[in-house]
Amino acid sequence: MNQKEFLEIVTPFKDKLYRLAKRLLVSNEEAQDAVQEVYLKLWKGRAKMSEYKNPEAFAMTMTKNYCLDRLKSKQAGNLKIVHSNYQNGENLERQLEANDGVAMVFKIMETLPEKQKMALQLRDVEQFDFAEIAAMMDTNETAVRVALSRARKAVREKLIKQYNYGVS
Repeated sequence: MNQKEFLEIVTPFKDKLYRLAKRLLVSNEEAQDAVQEVYLKLWKGRAKMSEYKNPEAFAMTMTKNYCLDRLKSKQAGNLKIVHSNYQNGENLERQLEANDGVAMVFKIMETLPEKQKMALQLRDVEQFDFAEIAAMMDTNETAVRVALSRARKAVREKLIKQYNYGVS
C-alpha cells in the first residue's frame, strides 16, 4: 500500500479520532499527539490494513486504547497538570461556552464514567452503530445500550438540575 492509498483510507476519519482523543485527554495538544501516534501505528501496519473489515472502527479502537494507556501511565500525573493549566488558562472562554446548551452537555459528559462517556461519544456524537461501538469497546451490544441509556439519563438529570436550579 502506497502513501496515497493509505491517506485515502485514513484521512476521512481523522476528525473523529481527534474528537475522541480530545474527549478522553481534554488537552488539544495531547489529543493531536494521540492522533499522530495512532496514524504512525496505522502507517507501520499498513500492509495489514486491507484485512480489516472496518479500518475506521479499528482506528477508533486504537485511539481509545492509546488515550486510556496515556491516562494510566506514569505520564498521567503530568496530564493532570496539563489539564489544570488548560482549564485555568481558558477560564473566560469556558464561561462563555457554558451559555450554550451543547457545551453544557459536553461538560456534563466529562463527569460520566469512562464507558458511559465513550458510549455517548461514539453513538450520539460520532454516529457509530451499536455493533461497531461494541467492537471498539470490546463488549457486547447490550452492554453498550445499557451504558448509553445510563449516560443519557445522567446527562438529562444534570441538565434538568442545571436549568431548574442554576447549579451544576
